[in-house]
Amino acid sequence: MRKLLYITVNSKPENSSSSKTVGRAFVNRFIERFPEFTVEELDLYKEHIPRLEYQYFESRNCIINEEACKKLPEKEQREVQKITELCDQFISADVYVIAAPMWSLSFPSPLKEYIDCIVQVNKTIYFPEKGDKPIGLLNDRPRAVVYIQSSGANIPWMVRPILNKGIEYVEDIMKSMGISKFERLLVDGTGTTEEERLAAIEKAKEKIDGIIQKLDIKEKILV
Repeated sequence: MRKLLYITVNSKPENSSSSKTVGRAFVNRFIERFPEFTVEELDLYKEHIPRLEYQYFESRNCIINEEACKKLPEKEQREVQKITELCDQFISADVYVIAAPMWSLSFPSPLKEYIDCIVQVNKTIYFPEKGDKPIGLLNDRPRAVVYIQSSGANIPWMVRPILNKGIEYVEDIMKSMGISKFERLLVDGTGTTEEERLAAIEKAKEKIDGIIQKLDIKEKILV
């Protein structure tokens, strides 16, 4: 069975978060269209995301092996196991929906901490030779990422590459791991009033079907 991993990055409850409200609408619509998918949810403000320490790694982005892990204190063993679990969970999915607000031209810090956990040598990337650029391993089957970002202002398309540093970074990271399909669903212009926020949400929701279509997910044929 194929899996959609829904990752949220906002401490607000869903009904107060523009990105999470649109994210939920997207996931619900996707499952209506593709009921063969299961949904797994990961709230980065509720889930423990380990801080990466040097003793957890054999080398750059390469987690220590099981025997080396057993030599660590019990608390640190649990941290290494959690990093591995987060990475394995990410690898197991086929579609990823990430809902996050724009903060300081980027995104909330838990998302960066999470990305650092899932970029691992011989799991999501590998280096052909020492000093070479990493090659992604997640091109083994069709995968797709939908990044849902809310922001207070309406950002002109000409300056989006300059101001949307966070979304550009996430796209680059996903492609470096081998996921070439990346779609953006922007909830721009949430403004300062509830009326502006609700209008921005509704405008973003109108784009959901078009983005699902772009993902080119093949519907399961029942026989």
